[in-house]
Amino acid sequence: MDIPLQITARDIELTDAIRAEITEKAEKLDNFYDRITRCRVAVECPKRHPHEGKLYNVHIYMTVPGAELVVKRAPNEDLYVSVRDAFQAARRKLEDYVREQRGDIKRHEEPPTGRISRIFQDKGYGFITTPDGLDVYFHEHSVLNLKFRQLEIGMEVRFAKEEGEKGPQASSVTVL
Repeated sequence: MDIPLQITARDIELTDAIRAEITEKAEKLDNFYDRITRCRVAVECPKRHPHEGKLYNVHIYMTVPGAELVVKRAPNEDLYVSVRDAFQAARRKLEDYVREQRGDIKRHEEPPTGRISRIFQDKGYGFITTPDGLDVYFHEHSVLNLKFRQLEIGMEVRFAKEEGEKGPQASSVTVL
């Protein structure tokens, strides 16, 4: 890490052992992804009724190029378990961030849109014209959110395109 690890505590006195545990786990994160520029770990023990016992919260704030990753886990009665769970979640968050940076996460394309250009009500089909001028056939059974008889020329639609026997066709049509 470029900037040293910050460990803060609220309503609790941290022992050297727990500080060493947090430092060791933060170094493992740094070994996994060496571009972490800042890491702050906040440990707190909120005040509760004496009969209920203590719960420990561990929050991790990591600054990486282009983002700040924040991990907040559910409180636990065991401080070491709370630290372990928080750092496991931080590693998963870092893994997701790295995958996104590499482009490994799939981005789904928006379905194509167009306008209804021709309708043959008596035969039960029509054509959609896309913004680039392509005519796409659709059948009355592929219309999802309106009845085929309610369609009008010029309506804007979103559709799922596939190749048919005679060219492109819409397997589903949704009026926008």
